[in-house]
Amino acid sequence: MVDETHSNIKPDAPAEPPTRALQPGRIRVTRREFLKAMGTFAAGAALAACTPGAAAPKVSRGDKAQLVYQDWRTDWFPPMSQVMLEDFHASHPNIRVFYTPDPDNLEEKMLLDMGAGTAPDVLAGCCDFFPIWGQKDYLLDLQPYIDADIDASTVAEWDPAQYEALLLPSGKRFGLPKYHGALALYYNKDLFDEYKVGYPDASWDHEAYLDAMRRLTHDRDGDGETDLWGSMVDIAWERIQMHVNGWGGHFVDPQNKTRSLMGAAESLEAMEWIRARMWDDRVMATFPNVENQETRTAFYNGRLAMVEDGSWALKDILTNANFRVGVAPFPQGPQRRVTLATTDAFGIYAGTRYPEAAWELMKFLISKDYGLAMARANYLQPARSSLVDQWVEIIREDLQEKAREVDIGIFAEGHIQGYSVTTEIFPNMSAASELARAAWEKIYTLGQEKTDLMVDVSRQIEAVQQHAGG
Repeated sequence: MVDETHSNIKPDAPAEPPTRALQPGRIRVTRREFLKAMGTFAAGAALAACTPGAAAPKVSRGDKAQLVYQDWRTDWFPPMSQVMLEDFHASHPNIRVFYTPDPDNLEEKMLLDMGAGTAPDVLAGCCDFFPIWGQKDYLLDLQPYIDADIDASTVAEWDPAQYEALLLPSGKRFGLPKYHGALALYYNKDLFDEYKVGYPDASWDHEAYLDAMRRLTHDRDGDGETDLWGSMVDIAWERIQMHVNGWGGHFVDPQNKTRSLMGAAESLEAMEWIRARMWDDRVMATFPNVENQETRTAFYNGRLAMVEDGSWALKDILTNANFRVGVAPFPQGPQRRVTLATTDAFGIYAGTRYPEAAWELMKFLISKDYGLAMARANYLQPARSSLVDQWVEIIREDLQEKAREVDIGIFAEGHIQGYSVTTEIFPNMSAASELARAAWEKIYTLGQEKTDLMVDVSRQIEAVQQHAGG
């Protein structure tokens, strides 16, 4: 049932922006200025590659729809979004979209808004919290709209791992890919040259990775404390999971989403490999080792020779690093090569009063033009494979010398070659995350426990999932 309180907009209200939203054009960037900075693209951007099949839901000529659009990481591209929405308004005169920035506490705030019926009509999210919104039935099932209005060739452009991660076991599809973020290994070429270490490449496995870390870890100022570390792993769910996947393991049983495999042999072996590098070999930094700096900042400051990070970090790293940066595929695990594909996605709030209008906006957001605009605004890797070459060219043209030696196309290999993985989600994800992260704090950050602690934690997670009924 549609909640009539949604977005504080009454059916017959005048075309005024909702109080919670920013009116398009609030950020003062002229269209001419934007197009000059971002590159010329077709006005009136629509989903050029999506040829309507069966009669798709449309807003009737007499209807007036007002939508609120909220995007995760508003700081990345609000001017771009505002200007692009002008094109949308020009081609959809019966739909008015009001753009609102995401709050600092997006995860918690959005759940409250969804439960209260006041969430934005169209929204974007990422990581484990966007699938959680889908699990809770807060997001509209998009499959009927896709079947009616999206060409099969468009679906084929999305990474299958990313696309399927937005599908519930029930068959409900709660989102469509926003962009394709993949992990790779960034490295400081100057440090590799200084210590005569060969650059990483596709042949690297975890043994080669370890050998390089040992050769690149040093007490550079002679004070008895390590100040250059070989590498670092962010202690985050998806980062550790990616290592586990490379060992052939899983956090969540692919056939039974309530069953935890975090205590299985493959998972323990992978997690132990990380722990041993931190606390036995002392070649992989922990946060206390780098004085609680963010991983990326420690890399900029020359305290990390390598860092595991994503394509979404390209702009920050290539802009801020004062050394030659290289990018290599993530080292191959003992069982398989993997890289992480983000679950950043667009979705429609299930309580929207205007589902058909929201779908029109969704098509616009997943269009090629919008994907390239995001690439120009923040170097985000487009979700659609046909845009990869243009994305690489955008970065090279913009950064010139800084990007000359960087093999940017590596980030697309998981998508193109089919070895991407996505965040594995439990039905009761919040409880699972809390239990796992408390254990990882003891194992990795503090070095107080061995990895076999995860056997008991896995049992606790599984008990929570089964008690919750999946």
